[in-house]
Amino acid sequence: MNINQEQLQMFKLVMETGSFSAAARKLGKVPSAVSMAIANLEIDLNLVLFERIGRKPKPTAQAKVLYEKTEQLLVEINQWKQHALALSSGLESELNIVVVSELLHTRWTDYIVLLEREFPALQVNVFSAPQEDAHHMLFEGSAQLALMFEREQLETREQFIELKREVLVAVAAKQHPLSQFHQVSYEQILQNRQIVVASRDRSIKPELLFSRNYWRTDNHHSACNMIQQGLGWGVLPLEMINEQLHLQEQLQILQLLDFTPKFEYFVDLVWSRETRLGTAAHFLINHLRQQRKTDH
Repeated sequence: MNINQEQLQMFKLVMETGSFSAAARKLGKVPSAVSMAIANLEIDLNLVLFERIGRKPKPTAQAKVLYEKTEQLLVEINQWKQHALALSSGLESELNIVVVSELLHTRWTDYIVLLEREFPALQVNVFSAPQEDAHHMLFEGSAQLALMFEREQLETREQFIELKREVLVAVAAKQHPLSQFHQVSYEQILQNRQIVVASRDRSIKPELLFSRNYWRTDNHHSACNMIQQGLGWGVLPLEMINEQLHLQEQLQILQLLDFTPKFEYFVDLVWSRETRLGTAAHFLINHLRQQRKTDH
């Protein structure tokens, strides 16, 4: 069976116009060419699609069933061709983006919407991971882009664009002993269990670790739930707390006596210089660069 796109298009138009001649006019062909193409299609399918009685062909029951599938099939063929053209022009087969756990509450989906509008056929995969793991995913090649906090030390192989500032604050449940103090000393912080968002690799020390006694989790949702239960204090995004009324009611922002209670970080879009990026990744990077120019 050798069915081509032109045959399907002719079949669709004959069904919609009700005649070979009307379909031929829409296609800019002679009626005999359309009639011959439909006859060949019937041979290929081993089906009678039209009863040729009277002046107009009458579609058979089989033709009506096939017609329901034809429109979608033609759309899929066109999408396939467009995607193949995009791939030949440098579009990646898929784009993997990792978002640091504490940034999942931010408007990172705006970037995905932008990519979907520009490259509707692109497969986008989004992962979440602690900061250290997100960094590792970039350089092992399992992610091409990462939305993450600024790093204390930059590696020569990484490149980035600053996006925004993010404030993290020390919090505890309102029933937690630390929440009963107007100000909390550094010694009290050291002695109380901390719930820390950290790499799944136990050999990597978490960046925002202060307490001697701590529990680890790989995402801020789990950390938040444990903190809400009074299992320890932790560091969470201020924006997340401000946006969720129930967190404001259940959590207390700790006023730390010996050092600033706020941790301000830049949020960056990061990629590796060693990774060959495709069209979609470059599009997003250039869009953000242009956005920074406009904002400044």
